Amino acid sequence: MTTTLEPGQTVYVEKPNARFMLSHPAHLLAQGFGSGLSPVVPGTAGTLFAWISYVALTARWPHIFTPLHWAAIIVIGFAIGSWACHKTGRDLGISDHGSMVWDEIIAFWLVLLLLMPAGFWTQFWAFFWFRIFDIIKPPPIGWFDRKLKNGFGVMWDDLLAAFYTLLLFAVWRTI
Repeated sequence: MTTTLEPGQTVYVEKPNARFMLSHPAHLLAQGFGSGLSPVVPGTAGTLFAWISYVALTARWPHIFTPLHWAAIIVIGFAIGSWACHKTGRDLGISDHGSMVWDEIIAFWLVLLLLMPAGFWTQFWAFFWFRIFDIIKPPPIGWFDRKLKNGFGVMWDDLLAAFYTLLLFAVWRTI
């Protein structure tokens, strides 16, 4: 199989591993500190990492991981993640490689932030619906996923999946 590298691309990797992930800070972040290296359903593994880390950090250090701090982490994480996903996608040779899960992490942290306080089952259904929206990509998510082939585009379509998840919960709570 012949692969043409994009301008500025440094390598082409079909199946990234820990060595690739640790070769640059952008790769470590974009691949969700290793959660994106899961051999099966890496997006789900990244979302699960987001869920566990949000709950664990908030429970362990509630005075540090306040809602305001989470909001700042999400905004900064989106900006840095756009760069990290762009660099990692370019280095992998696929702009939205399946191993890049920082987009799921940031988007699901946003879902959890806006649904809290929420019990386990609310969090579970948020996880379920977020994954459904991220996988099926209803309009306009699919359009953005096809058209924006850069780090911002990688991050943006998952933010829209988070919006759909939150919209579903808002509608559900009004019924």
